[in-house]
Amino acid sequence: MTLQNLFRTGALAAGLAVVAVASHATAQECENTPTGTRLNIVIDDVRTAKGQISASIYPDIPAVFLQKNGAIKVWYAPPTTPSTEMCIWIPGPGVYAVVAYQDNNRNRQWDHNFLKGVEPIGFSNNPFLSFAKPSFDSVKFHVKAAETTIHIRLRHI
Repeated sequence: MTLQNLFRTGALAAGLAVVAVASHATAQECENTPTGTRLNIVIDDVRTAKGQISASIYPDIPAVFLQKNGAIKVWYAPPTTPSTEMCIWIPGPGVYAVVAYQDNNRNRQWDHNFLKGVEPIGFSNNPFLSFAKPSFDSVKFHVKAAETTIHIRLRHI
């Protein structure tokens, strides 16, 4: 084997190692154990880098939507302006709903008073927000592929 062939073989092995490490890093950036179905969430209208962004994903069970311990997963990420990207490995194709908010004081709850939210919040499908919580039907979406991306706009109410 010539020196040139050894170099090519070494370069190929090094390149494959970089690809393997990059693939592992991508899998690690998402929440949960890799399942083959990845949901990417882009949270838009993040106006400050204060606090943390929280996202909760709910299954296709309207009765547990926005209920304590009803989410499949709740996770947090540092906010980046003007958008924050988060991802999660979900059980598989199906119907889900997502709520995201900016937890400015990092107390791991959405702060609001009886008239309006104190911290910005958004839902999948970006429904109109009034004084009542949105219905599950207005925020549910279908995941059909191995990778789905949704956009959620934070509402600064």
